Amino acid sequence: MNNSNIAVKVQDIGKCYRIGVKDDRHDSFGSTIFNFIKSPVTNYKKYRSLYKFNDITPENSHENPDIVWALKNVSFNINKGEIVGIIGRNGAGKSTLLKILSNITSPTTGCCSIYGDVSSLLEVGTGFHPELTGRENVYLNGTILGMTKKEIDRKFDEIVDFSGVEKYLETPVKRYSSGMKVRLAFSVAAHLEPEILIIDEVLAVGDAAFQKKCLNKMQDVGKQGRTVLFVSHNMSAITRLCKRTILLEAGTVLNDGPTSEIIGSYLHSCQNTPAQYIWNSENVLGSDIVFMLSLKICNDKNIVTSVINIDKPITVKMEYEVTKSGFSLLPHFIVNNQDGVCIFIGLDQDPEWKGKLRPKGKYVSIAKIPGNLLGEGTFFIGPIMRTVEPDLLHFAEADTVAFEVVDTDSQNTARGEWTKGIGGIIRPLLNWTTQFN
Repeated sequence: MNNSNIAVKVQDIGKCYRIGVKDDRHDSFGSTIFNFIKSPVTNYKKYRSLYKFNDITPENSHENPDIVWALKNVSFNINKGEIVGIIGRNGAGKSTLLKILSNITSPTTGCCSIYGDVSSLLEVGTGFHPELTGRENVYLNGTILGMTKKEIDRKFDEIVDFSGVEKYLETPVKRYSSGMKVRLAFSVAAHLEPEILIIDEVLAVGDAAFQKKCLNKMQDVGKQGRTVLFVSHNMSAITRLCKRTILLEAGTVLNDGPTSEIIGSYLHSCQNTPAQYIWNSENVLGSDIVFMLSLKICNDKNIVTSVINIDKPITVKMEYEVTKSGFSLLPHFIVNNQDGVCIFIGLDQDPEWKGKLRPKGKYVSIAKIPGNLLGEGTFFIGPIMRTVEPDLLHFAEADTVAFEVVDTDSQNTARGEWTKGIGGIIRPLLNWTTQFN
């Protein structure tokens, strides 16, 4: 097999650990004495078995209650120059996988092959000495990460400028805030020039401005043709950086493919509020006049989905049943972002029913949120129903369904040729004209 274009090859990797289990309790004096006599032999066997897993496989692990498999039969290839995202819930095995690829720990089963120089950023700040100054720690940390003194000398000013801690460079790191340590540590790691860069959730630390700066730097690394493995819980960051994403679940590869599809399946599996909610007799939402049947989020192909590209319209479908005729109803919904901020409220303006009394029956009110309106991020929608005359609230519920807006750097969005971060809750595509006199 030709491996000339492969940067990372993983074959049936498994990793298990021994965990503590509850010791047997003894109810009699005789059994306690017997256990005390045989304890040296028992302890010796436990010691010998701490790191020996020769006879253990994922299939027979149920026979060993003190064994937990962090990874099981994981296989994939990554080509040179690919930027691949790795996502999954906490405990899915993401960090364990990166530690194996970084040669920090070895797999219990299977093997991995790395074709090229590797640099890892798994725990920002590892290798910093609190008694040394920022300047001294730049050289210490750079050396730990594989840089020569000449390389550090050449990039020193660039590292310091990126970190923004120049004023405190001659101060011992023990007096730095946690944010300052993070900035300096990432700055050192980001200015390495490896063929393969492995990054674990660096965007979870630092303020928003620094996170954007980190993301832009990693995007620049990818454009230089280097291979990047990027673990993050930030779906917008994964979408911007990675065309391909691997989804881990309980230590196995659940899915591997285009980022938008993988994020969609991930959000469906882990969100408490998916893109569709159906009410039944056990969880009625409504009054004796009208009640909800379902609320759905659909894409431009009328498919229920929780991931929609930023330039595509979002369809909101409210299905409800009117049980008493003679009321002028006003269906609407509230859109909140992930911080609980109300983005807007959409009121039904269909002229067919505006101001009219509705007969009994089932209805579906459909609203379309235009593309290039909302920014990247997670949004929640909740249904509301009122009568106009008299003013009466029948139901109002927030955050019933959810969807993720992603930006895949399409030229049809407000991003255009700009590749770096854009703030804001909304991102409308404006009509620009420029006159030159």
